[in-house]
Amino acid sequence: MEYDWSAGDLAFRDEVREFLAARLTPELRRAGRLATSVYPDHEASMEWQHILHERGWAAPAWPVEHGGCDWSLTQHYIFQRESALAGAPALSPMGIKMVAPAIIAFGTEEQKAFYLPRILTGEVFFCQGYSEPEAGSDLAALSMAAVDDGEDFVCTGSKIWTTHATEANWIFCLVRTARTGKKQQGITFLLIDMTSPGIEIRPLVMTSGEQVQNQVFFDNVRVPKANVLGRIDDGWTVAKYLLVHERGGAAAPWLQVMAQDIATAAARQPGPDGNPLLDDRAFAAKLADLRIRTEVLEILEFRTISAMAQGKNAGPASSMLKILATELSQKLTELALEAAGPSGRVYQPHATLPGGPIAQFAPPADGYHSGADWQAVAPLRYFNDRAGSIYAGSNEIQRNILAKAALGL
Repeated sequence: MEYDWSAGDLAFRDEVREFLAARLTPELRRAGRLATSVYPDHEASMEWQHILHERGWAAPAWPVEHGGCDWSLTQHYIFQRESALAGAPALSPMGIKMVAPAIIAFGTEEQKAFYLPRILTGEVFFCQGYSEPEAGSDLAALSMAAVDDGEDFVCTGSKIWTTHATEANWIFCLVRTARTGKKQQGITFLLIDMTSPGIEIRPLVMTSGEQVQNQVFFDNVRVPKANVLGRIDDGWTVAKYLLVHERGGAAAPWLQVMAQDIATAAARQPGPDGNPLLDDRAFAAKLADLRIRTEVLEILEFRTISAMAQGKNAGPASSMLKILATELSQKLTELALEAAGPSGRVYQPHATLPGGPIAQFAPPADGYHSGADWQAVAPLRYFNDRAGSIYAGSNEIQRNILAKAALGL
């Protein structure tokens, strides 16, 4: 395959760079730089989404008739790469990248007309209701009940690890509508208004101290059957489709930025002998290994893009890329924490821009923090990134998929 950008690709890259240079304010770049997880400051993320929407680039992967862009797969990759290099804050994936493609694929015309334009503007902001206290990686074991009651379902149960439930006004849920046959059967995909009576949200405090995740309780919540996405009892089909989108995307550019940031910081940070940490051979070897891995990951992403551009299905490649990207990200956050040194061991979230409130923490009145901003960010990213190998289907599950689909085991 050919790895060089075409003249058209280079022209598009320059167009994206010009846009980013003009519209990415210092405040938005700061929000991207000081983000402590894949979820940046919510207000900054929504501001950037509004700017992208004005340009017509908020949801480039959607069909053009719904507000997407008529881009090639290469152009999509270039856009993600340049956004990462420029330090743009990430957008919440729950609406634009996850439930919206499912609505486009399985929704009625009425559902498309209502949700899609409102997701673009941010008027409708989704969170995800998948995991339950007894159904995480084994998602099909979910038990939240949706009882048929005429034109409605009456929902009772709970969902856990629900990111940004306190910010969301809608949630897409997998619920149990029947208990016959295999456990993957009898599941329905529901879109639920978060203002419905009977919904209670309890924030969960993460190891980083952030309240980004939540547990959501449903007590006899009435949901119109018009809010079913796809067919009743066949929600597993929709969920599998959505998971491919959750695992997709270009991770290599973001990881390359992380590696470069570590290299830049280590060039200034003193090592054990007082010289720059980057001159320490052991540290430099670990950084070089991770940078090589990011380049390999990018080549694998290129190969996947090339295959998809020829009309082929990504298939098990999405599982492979998910494993490699999340485990590489964890290694990079470990190395960043090592580079941060003693200042990286101090809990000082006030020097960062986390994705949610910080629980039970009073910052110093004068705003003082030890070391540079990146040293304050390093431990929070380290804690948050432990979940990377679990969410979107644990890496153990992904290895099982690869063993079956790629190796025939």
